[in-house]
Amino acid sequence: MKFQITILGCSAAYPANGLLTTSQVLNINEKYYLIDCGEGTQAQLRKYRVKASKINHIFISHIHGDHILGLPGLIGSFGLLGRVAPLHIYCPEGVKEFVEAFLKYTKVRKLIYPLHFHVHQSTEPTLLLDNEDLTVTTIPMKHDAPTTGFLFQEKERPRNMRKEAIEKYDIPYQQMTAIKNGADFRTATGKVIPNKELTKAGKPSRSFAFCSDTAYTETILPQIKNVDLLYHEATFGDEKLEDIQERNIHSTARQAGQIACQANAKRLIIGHFSPRYKDLEVLLTQAREAFKNTDLAIDGRVFNVK
Repeated sequence: MKFQITILGCSAAYPANGLLTTSQVLNINEKYYLIDCGEGTQAQLRKYRVKASKINHIFISHIHGDHILGLPGLIGSFGLLGRVAPLHIYCPEGVKEFVEAFLKYTKVRKLIYPLHFHVHQSTEPTLLLDNEDLTVTTIPMKHDAPTTGFLFQEKERPRNMRKEAIEKYDIPYQQMTAIKNGADFRTATGKVIPNKELTKAGKPSRSFAFCSDTAYTETILPQIKNVDLLYHEATFGDEKLEDIQERNIHSTARQAGQIACQANAKRLIIGHFSPRYKDLEVLLTQAREAFKNTDLAIDGRVFNVK
């Protein structure tokens, strides 16, 4: 069962040093969820062989250009390629108007697929999506524009049948689904066998937290506690700490590590790097000093949650 993040872009503000701006795609059991859509996203989808046609849900953290400039082009290309499946975009106010203006003034031919915008607010956690595989909830961020991160939580998996119990109680195949979902079993003699004797726990569900542009804030900790994989912006290094504390809109790599440590995250990946850093090892080192299990979320890298 796949739970995989592919990094499409990790540069802050504009493409630089061979890296494009923020975009990631989450693959859960061959269903794709696009997170932010910076400039050049559709080119990256092709480059890294991501099946763009399987993207039915796009999550936009905020309206800054380095997170949305690739969106109109991707929507237009879907139309040119004959897409018919509905596309759902979860976004703050302004994104819908931005896309509609592009479609109008560039005279993109009328889309033949349904395009749905789900506008959300950034002040409190909000459930955006709940399907058979996962739930997606917003994480309010601390930035100079209304901004949210996103918490992707895999649904709890059914319990597994114990083979010895199937044989012992001669359990019919038709009843196994109900038992996997928690039901007890009644034998032909009327004896009730509790579920815990019939099943064992299934594989644990997995989680990914995408913490987009934000100043250091501990208000997000309850939502991301014990997350399997945490992405947290790390725009600057320690030398910019005083400046970003005054502006209160971005985090340092070390602060990202501190958040991961306090959240008891299993793994941290950092991105949204300022173009001033041609060598990202300095940021990685500072983050690892606060949280050892940290990696760089660089374009093309793939992270699996097992």
